[in-house]
Amino acid sequence: MSGWDSEVDVAVVGGGACGVMSALRAARNPDLVIAVFEKSTREGCNAAISSGSLAAGGTRFQAAAGIEDSPQRHAEDIIAASGDEEWRPVVEALCAAAPEFVEWIADTGYPMEIGTDMPRAGMSVPRLHTDVGRLGGVRLMRHLRTLLDACDNVAFVDEAPVVDLVVEDGEVAGVVVQQNGTTQRVRANAVVLASDGFAGSPALVKEHLSHLGAPFYGGVSTATGDALAWVLPLGARLRNMGAGLRSGLVVVDHGTRVSPALPFNGAVLVNLDGERFVEEDTKGYSSMAGVLQRQPGERAAMIWDATAMEATRESEMMRECLAAGAIRDRAALADVAADLGRTVEETERLLAPLPGRRALTAPYHLAWVTHGLLATQGGLVIDPSGRVLDASGTPIPRLFAGGGTACGLAGAHSDGYMSGNGLLSAFGMAWIIGNALSRTA
Repeated sequence: MSGWDSEVDVAVVGGGACGVMSALRAARNPDLVIAVFEKSTREGCNAAISSGSLAAGGTRFQAAAGIEDSPQRHAEDIIAASGDEEWRPVVEALCAAAPEFVEWIADTGYPMEIGTDMPRAGMSVPRLHTDVGRLGGVRLMRHLRTLLDACDNVAFVDEAPVVDLVVEDGEVAGVVVQQNGTTQRVRANAVVLASDGFAGSPALVKEHLSHLGAPFYGGVSTATGDALAWVLPLGARLRNMGAGLRSGLVVVDHGTRVSPALPFNGAVLVNLDGERFVEEDTKGYSSMAGVLQRQPGERAAMIWDATAMEATRESEMMRECLAAGAIRDRAALADVAADLGRTVEETERLLAPLPGRRALTAPYHLAWVTHGLLATQGGLVIDPSGRVLDASGTPIPRLFAGGGTACGLAGAHSDGYMSGNGLLSAFGMAWIIGNALSRTA
């Protein structure tokens, strides 16, 4: 082992959703020694600050609720939203894995339910699965890391950022890790790139996402896209680098987000010019960000009533908004009119329901919302097995990628993002990669 400080079978770069799940699945083979190198759990990961909602088609939870769905239907919805037919093989592989990993997570003791109250634009049926109690991604990641701690053949190494790959004779041979002020070379038979995307890198965002303007950033600071620079010299390719996971639900001056279910419960949006500018329930929260970016002041008032509040209050996002004082309670139409700077008559016309939607009734609630960037969707080109491909479409030996490091499911534009795509990419590809590694010891 000359020139190496240590040796493992599998080196996983990143301890978020993709990294932890890939390690858990690979660790089923007791002959494998696995190391997960995490930049810093103090900051968290994008999965931990997400809602923790898992999109899957054809689960037992849907069946119990009388919802007919399938992995193929799930895939068709994603491709209809993204328009990315070229990415179909990856999409179909992830959607096939989704019901398997959702049910497996539940079977490990995680309290899971189908979110029948969580409608989302583009989903032909309810398919977001969430934890009972709606405590969000932090609860999910805590559960999975606890499972990982129980694996005798896995080391989770915190405060140990990977800073490069080791390449020998044109092949990936290991990783370079910084820990406690020292640099170590770790030999590995396989390397899984499972770090977050690049939304936390101002330089890369400026290079690839300048068209988003200056959005609020709602992701983790550790999402700096480091792995991309390591792999490009090996001939790897990037795709869809101009796409991101955006949100048009960010509350101005608070940074919290209101529930994506509000528009499906009658909420309306009014801009600074006193105009209704969109059919609110036709846009996903990522595509809504682009709509808000084009409004005066890049913001609008979202207004809803007690019925909508009751339907969404228990979501993690709404609880955070309420705790932060980000939602204004308004007893009467005149109070809403004052917030909008309009007459009561003008405000009554603005709140009039569009065809097929219900009328709002007092009391009301209001939040000024703007657009934000939560994560990136561009990344490395991989095959349906998670292998990183070079320019000729040939797998780079021993190198896998998933999560934010790999190209996501939004297509070439942020408008193509569908709710749940991020964790589907992370957990789905981790499931595929980890299962394959457990069989190839």
